[in-house]
Amino acid sequence: MAPGLRAPCPGGAGVSSGRTWWTLALCLMAASLPGPQAQVVQVNDTVSGFIHTNVVLHCSFANSSPNVKITQVTWQKATNGSKQNVAIYNPAMGVSILAPYKGRVEFRNPSFNDGTIQLSEIQLQDEGVYICEFATFPTGNRESQLNLTVLARPINTMVRTSKTLIATSGKTEKIIVATCTSANGKPTSTVSWETKLKGEAEFEEIRSNNGTVTVISRYRLIPSREAHGQELTCVVNYQLDRFTNTTVLNVQYEPEVAIEGFDGNWYLNRADVKLMCNSDANPPATSYRWRMLNGTLPETVEEQNNTLFFRGLVTYNLAGTYICEATNTIGTKSGLVEVNVTEFPFIPTSPEQPQQNEQQGLSPTIIWILVALALVLVLGLAVVLFLLRRRHHTFKGDYSTKKHVYGNGYSKAGVPQPPPPAHSLHYPDDSDDEKKPGQLGGSSYEEEEDERKPGPRYEEEAKRPYFTVEEDTQEYGEDGTLGFQYEPEPLDIAENMVSQNDGSFISKKEWYV
Repeated sequence: MAPGLRAPCPGGAGVSSGRTWWTLALCLMAASLPGPQAQVVQVNDTVSGFIHTNVVLHCSFANSSPNVKITQVTWQKATNGSKQNVAIYNPAMGVSILAPYKGRVEFRNPSFNDGTIQLSEIQLQDEGVYICEFATFPTGNRESQLNLTVLARPINTMVRTSKTLIATSGKTEKIIVATCTSANGKPTSTVSWETKLKGEAEFEEIRSNNGTVTVISRYRLIPSREAHGQELTCVVNYQLDRFTNTTVLNVQYEPEVAIEGFDGNWYLNRADVKLMCNSDANPPATSYRWRMLNGTLPETVEEQNNTLFFRGLVTYNLAGTYICEATNTIGTKSGLVEVNVTEFPFIPTSPEQPQQNEQQGLSPTIIWILVALALVLVLGLAVVLFLLRRRHHTFKGDYSTKKHVYGNGYSKAGVPQPPPPAHSLHYPDDSDDEKKPGQLGGSSYEEEEDERKPGPRYEEEAKRPYFTVEEDTQEYGEDGTLGFQYEPEPLDIAENMVSQNDGSFISKKEWYV
């Protein structure tokens, strides 16, 4: 069996409900015959072609037995349950083409085993089921059928609206700006839009009696200045084909005015200044008119179309509000600028200079971070110095500390000394100078003792003991002894005490705090 062709009913397949009972019987008879005796008709399952093109309908007769004669080959079209003859080949009578296929159908190579035909200039009405039939003797007729599909490429067009698009302030009605049509397509095509415009599309399908479909899409938007010059593209997809058509919108709008020329640096005696009235309009502005908000234009002004030329040097008379009105066929719009005149010129700093400085130096953020770190270091150093100084005054020679030494109240701990006479125990109050630290942890009071000359008073003061309480608060008895003394505490001096330069002792715990 040739590729792409099929038998009418192998194993019962290929039998359609439209066939008559005798066709089914012939299929069963052919299937029941031995292999060499089987007679089958081979055709393509489906054939398709575009309208106005040519298609070939293949048909062949296989396994022909020498005892079987081919008497006729007939092509028919199944229409509403009946059969209509298309073309007939009879070895004895020749070829016959029936209406409405005359002139459009021919046998490619008619013979006892080949019934292939060509159908030219196919039309939509040619679509349907076609049957190839071989009449044999004495076995009877053999046939197979195929489906012919006729395709129609759509006619794609896009039409821009003939209505003039005018942008009007406050207008909110959306109008049709373009229509895209994909007409008489089979199968149905799809239509879409590609654009940056802010509009919306609407779609419509129209089906005809011949099976074709026309798709119409309309694009609506509100005409605006922003829509002018924008592209609008219609896209049609039909099977594997892609069709595009682009239009550029032309929206008319009234002028939009901007005045240039005043740089904010008009000063006395400056020369060659001017103002220019620029307008964005479609169609372009055709006329310009200058005026002052309060008063008339200066006498030194020369008006040339959209430009004001100021002849001579700048004076205070040029200051004021200048208005320019631009007009086109759509309307008139105006713009204004406030001009002020200064006595001296203003020299602005180049905008590139700060940027260069910032690139060459450090950024403000980094500078602030460095300042904060420096402050933290300074504060930390001040705290450390304060703590060290406080420790030095408290434990290395501070006079107030020496008045709280441990012991029995005498200059040497644990060694009893006779108390001095009552008249020799009177001392003046401590002065501020005595509380200042001296060299090697001693006080200024001790330095003064060293500088005293030998004498009776010096010898008596040298025997003066150190007390654990303030001396001027003690009371003495009639015999010259203290009215109150601390009892000596048994201490291990070597382990618990630290010797001072003046001969006193303090505890190790207090020394190492």
